[in-house]
Amino acid sequence: MRTCRAAAAGKLTAVLATVVLLAAGCGGGPSPRAWAAAVCSALTPWRAEISKLTSSTDQQMTAQTTPAQAKENLVRLFGGAEQASETARRKVEQAGIPDAEQGAEVSEGFSISLARMRDAYGRARDTVDGLSTSQATIFYDGVRAAVATLNREYDASALDTTRLNSEELKRAFAEVPECR
Repeated sequence: MRTCRAAAAGKLTAVLATVVLLAAGCGGGPSPRAWAAAVCSALTPWRAEISKLTSSTDQQMTAQTTPAQAKENLVRLFGGAEQASETARRKVEQAGIPDAEQGAEVSEGFSISLARMRDAYGRARDTVDGLSTSQATIFYDGVRAAVATLNREYDASALDTTRLNSEELKRAFAEVPECR
């Protein structure tokens, strides 16, 4: 009788151990390193595009163009930044939730931050698109105000990492080549 119970208990223990191991393997998303690599791969072209668009915006503000030409160019530039931010946000979401401490919070934080940046560019585009070009001084004052608002909103949308202390993810971002 005891042997039967011991054998049954041994089988039950083996089954439970297998279930726990399978659950551990299925419970998470990508490894911290794989997730960090995917996120940096999404953000690298986004940063390059934003940098290029920022430079183009600066040039547009000092170029000798008509207000109508400046308006057309700035609307296109801000629209491009909006689209680049959305593309990066989608790629970060597609990276999944990293299998790491605070993985869900970190992933959500990146996505929210990029969505806020996308929205800031969209509002700047809409603001400039709504400006009249009939008086250059008033138009350029409106553009400066739109850019100042964009800068404030952009800065406010930065990812707040003060509450996110995942050592696994910090290490992964420091180690993967895509983040260098």
